[in-house]
Amino acid sequence: MSQQFDPTSRYGRRHAQKLERAAAASPERGSGSALAERDPDEPFVGWRFVRSRRWLGYFAIAVAFAIVCTLFGMWQWDRRNEAVRQNEQVAQNYEHTPVPLDEALPTASSWDDAKTWLRVSVTGRYDTADQLLVRNRVHNGQPGFEVLTPLVTADGRAFIVDRGWVPTGNAQDAPDHVPAPPSGEVTAIVRLQQSEPRIPGRTDPAHTDQVQSVTLSDVDKKVDTPIYTGAYGQLASESPAPTEARPLGWERPTADTGLHLSYFIQWFMFAAGGFGFLAYLMVQEFRNLNQDDPEERERALERQRRKDAKPKSDAQIEDELLNAGR
Repeated sequence: MSQQFDPTSRYGRRHAQKLERAAAASPERGSGSALAERDPDEPFVGWRFVRSRRWLGYFAIAVAFAIVCTLFGMWQWDRRNEAVRQNEQVAQNYEHTPVPLDEALPTASSWDDAKTWLRVSVTGRYDTADQLLVRNRVHNGQPGFEVLTPLVTADGRAFIVDRGWVPTGNAQDAPDHVPAPPSGEVTAIVRLQQSEPRIPGRTDPAHTDQVQSVTLSDVDKKVDTPIYTGAYGQLASESPAPTEARPLGWERPTADTGLHLSYFIQWFMFAAGGFGFLAYLMVQEFRNLNQDDPEERERALERQRRKDAKPKSDAQIEDELLNAGR
């Protein structure tokens, strides 16, 4: 038996026993010829082992892993495309010339996603009696409220204007002060936003002027005047200007697509890595099962020669010195 053969490695003892039986059955051939021959009944010789049930199972696991990675990768790609679309929409609509409200929203319930951030002009009178506060709005880590004020137009329907953010009061769960809007007829320039969905598990506090979200169907129940239910507007400017500083407004959204592209690439690298790891295990098992084969022994010796020819690292030199001193 070859000195390089390790009978304690995987399948090694079993294969060594078969070689011993083959040598005992043909003593006249000698141990050298026994090593040169392969047992025709051996199921793990050459690459035939990859057709075993176990390796087919490994391959199925690698395929399933690749499919999962591909699905996650495509999900990240879709999120990147959505971020790109939103950035393009902001660039197109954010500073757009203001469009009349009845042109942007032909009906009270109409909405088109392409009109998000579109600047719209609305003329009417603010109805402060039906003014509402949106709870749990955070600005720079500080809790507060957003102020929703209906702007009643000439046709008798109100458009909800989000005038901005005010902080929570010092002594109560409400603002200490809400700046008053301009009185009389006002022309407001707003940026359109779609009605927000309801927050699961939350309800509007009863008998208060507070709501959990800008869900216009719910806001409609708290405002006496019929309102536009398809969209509301974030205030950009109003004329005439208010007599006191208005609530804090919004900053322009940043044009950032996030790390979705990097995650997309990483998921596909994971998928390829799964097959790469399977190939590595396959090669290792081939070498292990065929280590008594003369050709494989030659390849193993060549690999060892190349390994020995490489310059030793500092850690390897240090280990050798420590081992020599023991």
